[in-house]
Amino acid sequence: MKDLMGQAIWDYYYDNSPENLQTETSISELDDLPIDYLFRNFNEMNLLEQKALELTKGKALDIGSGAGSHSLFLQNEKNLEVTALDISPKSIEISKIRGVQNAICANILDFNPIKKFDTILLLMNGTGIFETIDKMDVYLKKLHDLLNENGQILIDGTDILYMYEEEDGGFRIPVDHYYGELDYVVHYKNESEEPIKWLYLDFENLKDAAETNGFEVELVLEEGDSYVAKLTRIE
Repeated sequence: MKDLMGQAIWDYYYDNSPENLQTETSISELDDLPIDYLFRNFNEMNLLEQKALELTKGKALDIGSGAGSHSLFLQNEKNLEVTALDISPKSIEISKIRGVQNAICANILDFNPIKKFDTILLLMNGTGIFETIDKMDVYLKKLHDLLNENGQILIDGTDILYMYEEEDGGFRIPVDHYYGELDYVVHYKNESEEPIKWLYLDFENLKDAAETNGFEVELVLEEGDSYVAKLTRIE
C-alpha cells in the first residue's frame, strides 16, 4: 500500500522538497491540502477540534493521528496518557520523532490494546473511517469495546447535502447509496493512491447508529455544515 500522506508528512518534517497534497472525491475536483496544516498547533485548529480537545479526559486514543498534532497537545498541554493510532507507517514514525510517547501503526479494527480508554478522538471528518453507512455498526461496536464504562467518543463530521443543491433550490441526491458515501483519492508528487471509501455523515444518522450500538449522543458544537458530537458509552 502506498503511504502518500505519510510521505508528505515525512518530506515536510525533513524539508525534503515537500509539496502540497492533493485530494479529490467522486463528487469534487482536485483540492490542495497544505502539508503545514497537518503540523498546526492548538491556536491554529478550528473551533470543533479545539472543543473536542478541551473535552478530552483520562486515557485517550487519537485515531487517524496523522503527524501527531492532536496527540501532542493532549500529552504536553493537558498531561494526558495518549495513544496515537494511524495506518500510515511514516506518519507514526514522524509522530514519535516529534515526541508522541505512544504511537502505533495499525488499522482500528485490528487494534486490541490491553487496557481500554476513557476518550476516543476521531477528528478531521472522523466519521470518514466508517467508510459506508452499512459498515457503521462494525466500527461503532469496535469503538464501544475499546471504551471504559462511561467512556466517550469525540467525533466530528460534515453533512454534505449542500453539494447536491441545484440552481432551482432542489437537490439531486443519489438513489443507489447514501449521499455522503464518497470515493476519496490522495495524490502526491505525481503519484496517486487507490480510492478509498470515506463517509461524510449528517448528525441524525450518526445519532441513530450510535444509539443502536449502546451510546448516548450529544451534539456538542456546530460550525456551518460541520459538527462535533460526544458519544458516551452507556451499556
